[in-house]
Amino acid sequence: MATRRFEVGGIEVGGEELFLISGPCVIEDESVMLRTAEELRRVAASTGIGIIYKSSFSKDNRSNLDYYQGPGLDEGLRTLERIREDFGFPILSDVHTPAQATAAGEVLDIIQIPAYLCMQTELVVAAADTGRVVNLKHGQFLAPENMIRPVEKVLARGNERIVLTERGYTFGYNDLVVDPRAFHHLRATGFPTVFDITHSIRRYGIPSADPAGGAREFLPTIARAGVAAGVDGVFIETHPDPSQALCDAASQLCVFDLEAFLSPLLDLHAVEVRHRDLS
Repeated sequence: MATRRFEVGGIEVGGEELFLISGPCVIEDESVMLRTAEELRRVAASTGIGIIYKSSFSKDNRSNLDYYQGPGLDEGLRTLERIREDFGFPILSDVHTPAQATAAGEVLDIIQIPAYLCMQTELVVAAADTGRVVNLKHGQFLAPENMIRPVEKVLARGNERIVLTERGYTFGYNDLVVDPRAFHHLRATGFPTVFDITHSIRRYGIPSADPAGGAREFLPTIARAGVAAGVDGVFIETHPDPSQALCDAASQLCVFDLEAFLSPLLDLHAVEVRHRDLS
């Protein structure tokens, strides 16, 4: 099945060029957000990759009430809107309630449904009704072929601009494993597929600030596996100083290492596209 193509802020999603979703896990102070955006703009200019800026205004699934959750809806959307105005990036953030989806739809280019909420009908429908692109993250608990169900909910509301994002499966206790078969199933829906690389190496049950809370040594391996499998985009959370990040400190990639990390992925994607065209 041919992959649907559409444009988001001047970036073609589902076309032959790999695109990137990137930014800090959660919206932090202005200096962090602007430094990240400045480097992402440089990477985009250097590599030619289209970048969608992502950061969460609220992390509603923190394991402890004392952990930083973000600035909230209003302030967070103002920050993201400034990023778009100053740097030209289309912007993405995740929502957790139907009311948030309605408000976010007035600002965001892409509304993301968190993996653990992907089957919540009211939330998915509210996001679809905004007319914005809906990024459905694949639930860690759901067989990949069953992601067609939330897709059908979005389509039923007349919205055909859908992205599916893979981020690993719960495997035993407190671990995630990426099954390459998922890329086949998600692409079979006919919608663009993204691989969320950095969330796939999180180790649950360990605070994200603990170095043991992520397994960065696996990032190059799984990233190349996903790109070779034919994903349309990659999702890489980045931060100027991951060790000081207020969320997912052990799994984010340093934004100043991003260009070198992307280089082999772009080469591999070019090979995959040539093979795709011949098959």
